[in-house]
Amino acid sequence: MVVPTCLPLVRRRCHTCASERFRASGKFRVNANHKLIDVWLLALCTACGETAKLTVLERMTVRSVRPELLDRLHDNDPGLTAELLQDPVVQRRNRVALDWDDAWRLDTGGSDHLDREVIDISVRFAARIPVRPVRLIAEGCDLPRAEVDRLIAAGKLVSAVRLSGKLSSDFTFTLKR
Repeated sequence: MVVPTCLPLVRRRCHTCASERFRASGKFRVNANHKLIDVWLLALCTACGETAKLTVLERMTVRSVRPELLDRLHDNDPGLTAELLQDPVVQRRNRVALDWDDAWRLDTGGSDHLDREVIDISVRFAARIPVRPVRLIAEGCDLPRAEVDRLIAAGKLVSAVRLSGKLSSDFTFTLKR
C-alpha cells in the first residue's frame, strides 16, 4: 500500500523570489460579499515565505455551498486541505502540480512472501500519488532498480500496465524468480 506521510509540496512559481515550491499552510481564507463567497487555500513559499492563494471556490452563492463544507473551511480542516490539493479541478484552475518527493511511504505488510518462486502482488494507492512502478517494486521486493529493469527485460516481471513512466492507480504484477 502506498500511503502519504505528509502533504505534498505545490509546484508554482513564486512572484517574489522565483522559487517553484510552496508548502500548503492548512489555512483557508473565506471571503463573503453579500450572497457570494470566495475561498482560497493559503500556501507559503518554501524559500521566502511569501503567501500564495490557491482558488477553491470563486463567486459562488453561499446557499449553494454545503454547510458541512463551510464548517470544515472555517475550522481549517487538515483533511480538507489534503482532499483539495489532490482535486484535479483545483489543480487545473490554479495551474499547479504536486511534488510528492519524500511525501509517501510503501507499506508492504512484511516480507515473508518474497522467498516464493512465483509471487502475484497487488499495489494499492491510498491517495493519487504518481510514482514510478519500478521504484515501488524495487523498494517492496528489496531489489536494486537495475535488477528490476533486468527482470522486466527478461520477462520475469510482468504486469497488465506499462511499468515505465509513472502510475497513481492500483496495479498488479507477477514476479517469477
